Amino acid sequence: MAEPVCAQKEPYAVEVEAGRAYFWCACGRSQKQPFCDGAHSGTGIQPTRFKAEQAETVYFCGCKSSKDGPLCDGTHNSL
Repeated sequence: MAEPVCAQKEPYAVEVEAGRAYFWCACGRSQKQPFCDGAHSGTGIQPTRFKAEQAETVYFCGCKSSKDGPLCDGTHNSL
């Protein structure tokens, strides 16, 4: 299995819609960050499904190292 690539060293702030599912790019290779575009093919890394409970701003991990993926946990501060 390949290692994730750091897409950016800060989170992506996204306005999510209540009840909608989002697929967070866990590999870091997507051109549609922070969401999956299928670029993980062949890496052994799969996107992570996130279902919004309410309309709000969510901070998706950009460094792909968060232990709370798909949400940012501040890990990028130590990279």
